[in-house]
Amino acid sequence: MALNDVAIRALKPQSRSYMVTDEKGLCIEVAVSGSKLWRFRYRFAGKPRKLALGPYPEVSLKDARRLRDEARSAVRDGIDPGVERKNAKLTARFNAANTFGTVAEEYIEHKLVKEGRAAVTVEKAKWLLLQMKPIWDQPLVEIKPAEVFGVLRRLEGQRKHETAKRCRSFTSRVFRYAAATGRADSDPAAMLSGQLIAPKVKHHAAILEPKKLGELLRSIDAFEGAPITRLALQIAPHVMARPGELRQATWDEFDLDTKIWRIKPERMKMRRPHAIPLSEQVLNYLRELQQFSGPEGYVFPAFHTTRRPMSENTMNQAFRRMGYTSDEVTAHGLRTTASTLLNESGKWHPDAIERALAHGDSDAVRGIYNRGHYWDDRVKMMTWWSGYLDRLREGGEIVPFRAEVQ
Repeated sequence: MALNDVAIRALKPQSRSYMVTDEKGLCIEVAVSGSKLWRFRYRFAGKPRKLALGPYPEVSLKDARRLRDEARSAVRDGIDPGVERKNAKLTARFNAANTFGTVAEEYIEHKLVKEGRAAVTVEKAKWLLLQMKPIWDQPLVEIKPAEVFGVLRRLEGQRKHETAKRCRSFTSRVFRYAAATGRADSDPAAMLSGQLIAPKVKHHAAILEPKKLGELLRSIDAFEGAPITRLALQIAPHVMARPGELRQATWDEFDLDTKIWRIKPERMKMRRPHAIPLSEQVLNYLRELQQFSGPEGYVFPAFHTTRRPMSENTMNQAFRRMGYTSDEVTAHGLRTTASTLLNESGKWHPDAIERALAHGDSDAVRGIYNRGHYWDDRVKMMTWWSGYLDRLREGGEIVPFRAEVQ
């Protein structure tokens, strides 16, 4: 006999819990405490099953019958509603545990730290994750493009256009990692490509006039700060390495006998090993450096400890102490200086200059060929370049470049 609300409210607790049926497998269980719970009884694969549908009166008679009908429909379709509910709960717990912040930290650990990426790369990734804090605690599967866009727009509102661009890219990598590990089905950040304000390209300030470069070299020689900082500034224009590659250099990378500096691939931007021919001028600077930091560990250690390399701001701060502004010269801009003047000299093949700067080659086979083919040219070029820098520093006559590429 079908139940109604009056009959349900009239049900009283007894010394043992008992069931009162409604219809089509729906029944209500009255506990000793007097609480009432809806249950659906059914058979699946020949075995009796029971499915809890919720307490009365929170779940009304009408709602209980609707839930029963949905369960009956599932059974007809060959689905066990009890197993389906358990799986849904497990999925919910799984998704709740895999928040953006949790998976992003895992991505940094597994894809950056354990793969030996440079420390600065790892730190930048952690910083980008910090910018995405508003979605840290959200399950990945629940994050929509609009929510990611909202965080990025907030950064744009602070005029951090480059940061917003990098955060979108980082977020996309996290979602792709999550998809590869079975924790996401899509990448909402990918849909935002092209939707952000394009940041203005800001080139590193660099001196491009030979006369001014000579003045800078004399200012470096006269620098009265820490000797290690002065020597880093003196070496940097000669070797054309990125500031991070230079300040994190270790003595085991240098072979003073063969006159080669071999930088490990994990420290290079392109993740490829890079060798730099050392001129006599650079060898002399390194020999002077050995009395301050050699023969092991960092070539340019931090001021307060030898366990860490020189700070990334040290060289630029030294330029400021010399009176140069950030719009005039930067440590990274020394690479632009070398590239510009070497190309303008007309003495060296552009590919040899690019290889000296460790710029990537989109054709891996061509890149391997060039590394070998241009080595002799690079040795000669580095010797010429160091000599040219010496002439500029000494205030020698500056002859305009007019020669063609040999």
